Amino acid sequence: MQEFNVQGMTCGHCVRAVTQAVQALDPAAVVEVDLASATVRVQSQQPAAAIADAIKEEGYSVA
Repeated sequence: MQEFNVQGMTCGHCVRAVTQAVQALDPAAVVEVDLASATVRVQSQQPAAAIADAIKEEGYSVA
């Protein structure tokens, strides 16, 4: 499980956007988003850099 600190997520739309961005890269990915802690946990075979890039393309900041 990979964990990312994602800034800029504020609502359910943000959760869907991040989830869909990751699953577009890896349809089998398991994505857990916690808005309160600005954390996205992803279980995927894709490298962390590729997942972070997919999230950044949605307009969010990834640490």
